[in-house]
Amino acid sequence: MQSSDGRARGAGDGAGSAAGNHEDHGTASREVRYEDPWYDALASGWGEPDGTGASARAVPAARGERDAAAVRARDVYLEVQRSEAFQEVRGRYRRFVVPGGAAFLVWYVGYVVTATTAPGLMARPVVGAVNVGMLAGLGQFLSTFLLTWGYVRHARLRRDRLALELRWDTQELTRGARGGAS
Repeated sequence: MQSSDGRARGAGDGAGSAAGNHEDHGTASREVRYEDPWYDALASGWGEPDGTGASARAVPAARGERDAAAVRARDVYLEVQRSEAFQEVRGRYRRFVVPGGAAFLVWYVGYVVTATTAPGLMARPVVGAVNVGMLAGLGQFLSTFLLTWGYVRHARLRRDRLALELRWDTQELTRGARGGAS
């Protein structure tokens, strides 16, 4: 394996043992052990000299200057977000998720409230040792699976194809905004 300064690991003066190998990266006080999980961070270019002898910045600025391609790509995403196709995909998503989520939440809260405020009702036997509380609890599991199945089916039949076409168009527009680079 290659170290961050181009030398093979273990290549050096041979003075170190296998368990305690250290490399000198210019300062005697900053020794890095091979067992260090962050050792390869230097291999990614962080903290290494930038060619002028000064250390390069470890993390780029959060709000730095943006090049023209990044600005154009941002404009593409804003344009797509405002498009009718995007609004249709989001509308179909909301028309399923909002009522489905609300109905499930009401059903769940109703179950919890009934279980805590009406234990006599929940303890009422239905068949043998099975009572209303057990059936309602099993109904929670069943409704979870049914809601998940319904969501997946709705997504597959009503949103996935439109979302995939929208994603393809977005990538094509972004590629064009960056000058053909992928």
